[in-house]
Amino acid sequence: MPDYTQATSPCFVLDEKRLRRNMEILNNIQERTGVKIICALKGYSFWRSFPIIAEYLPGATASSLNEARLAKEEMGKEVHVFAPAYEDGEIDEILKYADHITYNSFSQWQRFKAKTIASKISAGIRVNPEFSTVETDIYNPCGLHSRLGVTEAEFKPELLDGIEGLHFHALCEQDVDALEGVLTAFEKKFGRYLPQMKWVNFGGGHHITRKDYHREELVKLLNDFKKRYPHLEVVMEPGEAVGWQTGELVATVADIVHNKMDIAILNVSISAHMPDCLEMPYRPNITGAALPGEKKFTYKITGNTCLAGDQLGDYSFDAPLQVGDRIIFEDMIHYTMVKTTFFNGVRHPDIGMFDMDGKFHLLHRFTYEQFKDKL
Repeated sequence: MPDYTQATSPCFVLDEKRLRRNMEILNNIQERTGVKIICALKGYSFWRSFPIIAEYLPGATASSLNEARLAKEEMGKEVHVFAPAYEDGEIDEILKYADHITYNSFSQWQRFKAKTIASKISAGIRVNPEFSTVETDIYNPCGLHSRLGVTEAEFKPELLDGIEGLHFHALCEQDVDALEGVLTAFEKKFGRYLPQMKWVNFGGGHHITRKDYHREELVKLLNDFKKRYPHLEVVMEPGEAVGWQTGELVATVADIVHNKMDIAILNVSISAHMPDCLEMPYRPNITGAALPGEKKFTYKITGNTCLAGDQLGDYSFDAPLQVGDRIIFEDMIHYTMVKTTFFNGVRHPDIGMFDMDGKFHLLHRFTYEQFKDKL
């Protein structure tokens, strides 16, 4: 692990070595299959690292005008765009930044078809294969009554003129077996339209860089698909696989209080800076800590807003915590960073990076003006 005594606190810190390790894994899959793997900004938007990512990946996928602009200006490679709905006031600028655009419905496609064709942008339709093994409903894009993608019953082949690709997304941090199941359902319901397409997008949620991910099986699955449809360009757009275990959130114990148990108040907020830990809920690892009772000293880990529920849960430590101790939340670079807020006006974590030599660089410190402008 890097030397976190160099880092400021609170601070989101990226480790360039671990990012490049992930990029090498993803690039190896690209080289062995011919599939394009692009970075989903909704899961990983650490734009100061985009020049590194651009060394390995052909582009990024955006879910809004702001993300599309960020990808074009800071990565400078292909930009693929999908959003549940586009608006008249933004579509012209989105098309200016996009190389591919996916529409969520045929009504949206008909509404913006003329502009899309005039812009010479490759257009696709997102479909819903109505198959998923995602267990958490809030993260299941193929759940009951999902608004994301066109189901087989609502698909309108007579409106495909001008459409060059099909896009599905049904995974959430899953292994290749989940993709295999989704792909089977996708081909069964929409495979008859693939001969007339130029590309297909397998969406995100592919946990390719996780240590126990079955990468050899993925290579076989992708190569088998390409044998069936050799004319198709295949795109995958993971976000978490890019940022997986590439960095931490450095925090500090600001105070310790007692109410029938010891409670540590940190200089970060779970609600504002780690909201996925409340909505999922997701319990991050803390370096050197264990489950409550496993080690000698147990504390409830809490945040510094006045929200009563701004707490993470109970963790145990080998030694008593002291005011000023560093608390390192592991794997906080993907998804966590992009969901942060300025709730309660609490100090927002800095953004920093360890370079290949292990030297810490402070990249950004948030200001009062940024908090004020948001309101």
